[in-house]
Amino acid sequence: MTYETVYTIINLAVLPAWLLLALAPGAAVTRLVVHSGLYPLVLGIFYIVTLTMNMFLGMGAEGGSFNTAAGVSQLFSHPLGILVGWSHYLVFDLFVGAWEARDARRRGVPHWMVVPSLFFTLMFGPVGLLLYLILRRVSGKGVWSLAED
Repeated sequence: MTYETVYTIINLAVLPAWLLLALAPGAAVTRLVVHSGLYPLVLGIFYIVTLTMNMFLGMGAEGGSFNTAAGVSQLFSHPLGILVGWSHYLVFDLFVGAWEARDARRRGVPHWMVVPSLFFTLMFGPVGLLLYLILRRVSGKGVWSLAED
């Protein structure tokens, strides 16, 4: 299997979770699939395997490391390094999106208002989180803090 095929598979694999968050946030299947930790578990295992292959089994870029910007650049110059980094983004962005959906339901934020934040979290990570926090603040459903209030 090529790196490009694996990249496509992991990208497609998270789409059902995002669709459930956007279209059926309170459904039992969403709780089971998205909020259960299933996705972080599976993607986390994928991340550990690819990270191990890259960093410790010599299958990645020569000279890649997390110690310097040049080392990180070298790490991501290899397709295996791209898979490591991309799976990291996928799992954390989904985690944040799932948190946004749960937090919005708990606070009574209308779901239709949360969907744009979910989209931007999927596509641009921190931008979506910022939009959600702004939404919470301007709707009077929360403050800027991520802590419970």
